[in-house]
Amino acid sequence: MNWPKLTSDSINKKITEALNRNVNYRKAPILGIPATYLDSEVFYEDAPFLEDAPFLKTLIANPNHIGCHTLSGSEKIFKGTQEIEIELIRLCAEQIFEGAPEEQDGYVASGGTEANIQALWMYRNYFIEEFNAGINEIAVVYSTDSHYSLHKGTDLLNLTPIVLKVDEQTREIILSDLSSQIDESLKNGIRYFIINMNCSTTMFGSVDDIVKVTELLNEKNIVYKLHVDAAFGGFIYSFSKVNSVYTFKNLNITSITIDGHKMLQTPYGTGIFLVRKGFMKYVKNTKAQYVPGADHTLCGSRSGANAVAVWMILHTHGSDGWRSKIRSLIDLTTDVCCKLNALGIRFFRNPDINIIAINAEDISKEVAEKYFLVPDSYEHKPKWWKIVVMPHISRGVIDEFINELKSMNKKACNVNL
Repeated sequence: MNWPKLTSDSINKKITEALNRNVNYRKAPILGIPATYLDSEVFYEDAPFLEDAPFLKTLIANPNHIGCHTLSGSEKIFKGTQEIEIELIRLCAEQIFEGAPEEQDGYVASGGTEANIQALWMYRNYFIEEFNAGINEIAVVYSTDSHYSLHKGTDLLNLTPIVLKVDEQTREIILSDLSSQIDESLKNGIRYFIINMNCSTTMFGSVDDIVKVTELLNEKNIVYKLHVDAAFGGFIYSFSKVNSVYTFKNLNITSITIDGHKMLQTPYGTGIFLVRKGFMKYVKNTKAQYVPGADHTLCGSRSGANAVAVWMILHTHGSDGWRSKIRSLIDLTTDVCCKLNALGIRFFRNPDINIIAINAEDISKEVAEKYFLVPDSYEHKPKWWKIVVMPHISRGVIDEFINELKSMNKKACNVNL
């Protein structure tokens, strides 16, 4: 991983040049585009602070990045900022996930949910077109700890869900359950499988053992395509884990979801979908005749400013700066875990992720809610409460939290006595 850290002046210049390559609504004789700049009564373009605010300048200019720009053919009106998005996709695919140069496609989506559903949609169509598969012959395989977007996707696309059990303590997929459910599905007429692997689950931060899972799948010689949901872990695990197998060097992986609005601190609407070349064609919308190059995305129109925001943040830090930032968060998470261990509080934590799931029996609801911990269920009695060590968390707040847990333990001991 090696991309440069740029100065704020360099970033501003780069984005300004990109905007200048876009066609300006205020200056060009644009008659046919059903859009314009943001309402000038509210978002006025001559605000002095915009001179040094490239993201806000892009937001007000309102470029529409409809389509997938790593493919040939896009709306030429916004070619300047589209080039920023192409650079961003290549940086993520090639630098972070070690893909071969210009061998991946992708786009900035509305979030991880859309990117995950994009993958399911794409593989469903792939199996239909390449294998003449029926809908009832395609299943989506994912663990019970997976993000709810997988449930949403199977519902929307009318695909069969296969939900795998996990070990309650290690959060690992139970391979015997995977094996038996695949065998049973084959008996019931399932012939094609969309496999979802998690590079950090939302609740636990657990990372699925992709090596063991794919070894089993390959031994069974089934037909499958594998998608990685790294919406949370994508901008963490690649920097904290030595020799990660969650890269495009792993030939079992075809697509990856990452999400900027979590760890990268970008605005909402900055999910990223990455996929190997040759697969976006399966979601090409031939009815989008008025869109140059057609549309290959689930969301269609989307703000070019979001691509600019992600590009800016990655280049503000550079690869070395981002690695250092993630290391600091991982170290702080480890420090919290050490303090929890000293108090005898049970928890789950992947050592390369900044999520800690505390056993609900070891923390009071009052303390958990005071510090806005998230339960694994709002509808049932929680089994776990989640801490996410994010950049806004200070050591002072952590010390206060730990002291509350100490007081809670003392009270419990006095009651027992």
